[in-house]
Amino acid sequence: MASSPYQNAESESENKFTFAIPNIKLQPLTHLKDYIPNLQTHPSPLDTNPFFRPLSEFYITPSDVILRHILHDFTGTFPTSGPNLAYHRAGPRKQIHFEPGHVRAAIVTCGGLCPGMNTVIKELVVGLWELYGVREIYGVRAGYRGFYSTEAVALNPKMVHEWHRKGGTVLETARGGFDLDKIVNAIQDRGFNQVYIIGGDGTMRGMVQIFNEIKRRKLNIAVAGIPKTVDNDVGIIDKSFGFQTAVEMAQQAINAAHTEAESAVNGIGLVKLMGRSTGHIALNATLSSRDVDCCLIPENDFYLEGKGGLFEFLDIRLKDNGHAVLVVAEGAGQDIIPRDDQSHVAEKDESGNPVFLDVGGWLKSELKKWWERDHPKELFTVKYIDPTYMIRAVPANATDNLYCTLLAHSAIHGAMAGYTGFVCGPINGNYAYIPVEEVAKAKNPVNTRDHKWAWFRSIANQPDFARS
Repeated sequence: MASSPYQNAESESENKFTFAIPNIKLQPLTHLKDYIPNLQTHPSPLDTNPFFRPLSEFYITPSDVILRHILHDFTGTFPTSGPNLAYHRAGPRKQIHFEPGHVRAAIVTCGGLCPGMNTVIKELVVGLWELYGVREIYGVRAGYRGFYSTEAVALNPKMVHEWHRKGGTVLETARGGFDLDKIVNAIQDRGFNQVYIIGGDGTMRGMVQIFNEIKRRKLNIAVAGIPKTVDNDVGIIDKSFGFQTAVEMAQQAINAAHTEAESAVNGIGLVKLMGRSTGHIALNATLSSRDVDCCLIPENDFYLEGKGGLFEFLDIRLKDNGHAVLVVAEGAGQDIIPRDDQSHVAEKDESGNPVFLDVGGWLKSELKKWWERDHPKELFTVKYIDPTYMIRAVPANATDNLYCTLLAHSAIHGAMAGYTGFVCGPINGNYAYIPVEEVAKAKNPVNTRDHKWAWFRSIANQPDFARS
């Protein structure tokens, strides 16, 4: 019998386990010296910064790593499949690659809005300026197309001082406009040697191409990404910035829907929340509210008619309580909404994302038809609330503001050290540098087999909508 990597020994008072995690694979972190030889290094200016007074353990070394998965079975009965992935830890390095006086940094925001975008911009500017003494910092307007279509805006701490109090992005954003040669040519022509890209999965896919083209040209330019998606659908990292603010704002819509439903005879409050491919906002807002009777998300199919369907469930709720609250993520039910125009199936926006049908409006209509058919002459009200753009256009809350600051500083430390082609984010609570290729591909769906989904269903007694 093969020995397990997890060994245990018993004593009279407790079980003591001694174990080693086998087969650790450290994910690569590209450095500019990997394709540009003979690059010089410089002492970190943090050494002489009076606010830090760094000790030897202050600086991060190449041996500081973070495991992606920290839950392991002591007995070895359920071994992990494949290698245990590890990532380089984010943070300041004792030796840096860029001389601060020679840095010319560009910051760009792409894609849709998200709470905290202005905080990230502000903290990138303040961090570069105050921590490392960088004085040439520029904002690129209107997303990727801004590199080649508009003049960059010089930024400084005084200019961005109040930006964290504002929703949206002061630099403006846009979808599309991605022209690789024009973008990289503009970066090169304008002398940028650090590029900070803030965006979602589509933006990260574009960053992969920019990084690879810069590497192919062997340019001394560091490219760092900060993942942004209000839906929290970026994989690997613990969460995306702005997500907690969005959940908090969604609470207000749910509270209003509950009040409307409770104040009517046979009232239903219907709320549509953001979540194209994942239902994280809908699920977390539902769990926080405790007033929601049914939560529909893209990861869990549902149907309307028949035994075990949505209408049967709501019928029971209305008979028991006189009202019900229904939360639906925008990507839910797309496979059962009738499509009059078949060309709509292939329609995409400028970022390449599929254009979804309005599940909220469709559900409202179907609910009314159901009630008129099965309960004629009985009172019934559906109040439909769609706070989609409200929850993403607000300033970040306190938790997200702090998170944005840590993300921005992590990105700065990595770029100044000469790392490139990375995205920074927390993994199991510790900040790491992750290859952008991985982030661009990774997804973060709601796991409908885990405790959180089971917890919600146990509270709401929601059926699983699985047909017999």
